[in-house]
Amino acid sequence: MIEDFEQDEQHKRTRKAVETVRPATVAAVVCPFVSGSRGDSRDSEAKLGEAVGLARAIDLDVRVAQVAPLRRVTPATLLGKGVVERIKAAVEEQGIGLVVVDDRLTPVQQRNLEKAWQAKVIDRTGLILEIFGARARTHEGRLQVELAALDYQRGRLVRSWTHLERQRGGFGFLGGPGESQIEIDRRLIGERIVRIKRDLEGVRKTRAVNRAGRKKARLPTVALVGYTNAGKSTLFNRLSGAGVMAKDLLFATLDPTMRSIRLPNGKDCVISDTVGFVSDLPTHLVAAFRATLEEVIEADLIVHVRDISHPESEQQRADVEEVLRDLGAFDEGAGRPLIEALNKVDALAPEVRWTLENRTATGAERARQYPVSALTGDGVDQLLEAIAAFLSAAGEAREVSVPLSDGATLAWLYRHGEVRSRRDEGETAWLTVALDDAAAAQFARRQAR
Repeated sequence: MIEDFEQDEQHKRTRKAVETVRPATVAAVVCPFVSGSRGDSRDSEAKLGEAVGLARAIDLDVRVAQVAPLRRVTPATLLGKGVVERIKAAVEEQGIGLVVVDDRLTPVQQRNLEKAWQAKVIDRTGLILEIFGARARTHEGRLQVELAALDYQRGRLVRSWTHLERQRGGFGFLGGPGESQIEIDRRLIGERIVRIKRDLEGVRKTRAVNRAGRKKARLPTVALVGYTNAGKSTLFNRLSGAGVMAKDLLFATLDPTMRSIRLPNGKDCVISDTVGFVSDLPTHLVAAFRATLEEVIEADLIVHVRDISHPESEQQRADVEEVLRDLGAFDEGAGRPLIEALNKVDALAPEVRWTLENRTATGAERARQYPVSALTGDGVDQLLEAIAAFLSAAGEAREVSVPLSDGATLAWLYRHGEVRSRRDEGETAWLTVALDDAAAAQFARRQAR
């Protein structure tokens, strides 16, 4: 009992030391922009606007927001000396307690910038972790956030307190120093990570059991994915009638939500609302949320919800598809079922909206792009019909005969397949029905009995 209590106390101290410090309200946002890099594919002002949106998602009062053009990366601080001095003056003038650098900082760069500015500094990954921590509501969500945060912080334990040695190795004066405080914390973090991964493995197995139950009940799954703030939760609420939080915030939804809905063809399916993606999403964050994102990997159909009114909608589309490829959930060559819901058409100018709707109604995109407004409901009925058609397309239509007296088999066909036509002749019902492979095998076994 005493040993368990000491371990709990050590764990509490460790979490307090490594969890992301809640930043001050007044903040500055700096967006480094290296000429000639991958960043040129996105507009620098748009990147800055997104970074400011991320900061405001956790109620930061952004007083200073600047793009920092760089000719080259400075190893010690990432930013050049002139930029560092300019931000330092703004920090002192505005009384800023937190500076967000919209890039990935090494531990050394982060520490050097904090010394130069005398303010808390976090990078893009740290900011996203802050948002995730604020949004997580379920036990599973908190576990995933903690795993990502511990993995991130493990390499960032500052060395300013390594002199706090708890013990000495060996005997007398010849023994070397034993574990320092930082070594103890790293070991405890490692142990905590192992425990969280074990708990998340249990979550993964539970989700697998639930998916198996849905497949046994012949319930296909539709996953809503998309860039953060694309309107996934609003569309989810529109489709399912659920009350999921839907706000004009980046990462408003973190915990996955699933609901059963009735499609226009009378069939049921399960629709899943997932965490939003963002450009340059760190790999270990994706890995931490794999238990949740497995719902996307195993989905029968992926609906990519896009904010078509956003000036960088095409770039956001590429960012989402890149994450989906990393997950193994999207492969154009394999014909992975994916359709796009072009959301927020109500925010488009009338002529732009008319052009979009005309193009998707007659062009090559007709079968996979559907303009909708989750806010007003425009186009949602057509999207539901498309979802029903895509889910039914997996089954091959065939003509079967069933005695009219066998009501159980007739009901089974209507429940597990898509009955496209029926004619009754005498004592026999002739049906044209689409069944997927699993349902066709079950029907064959029923007929063999």
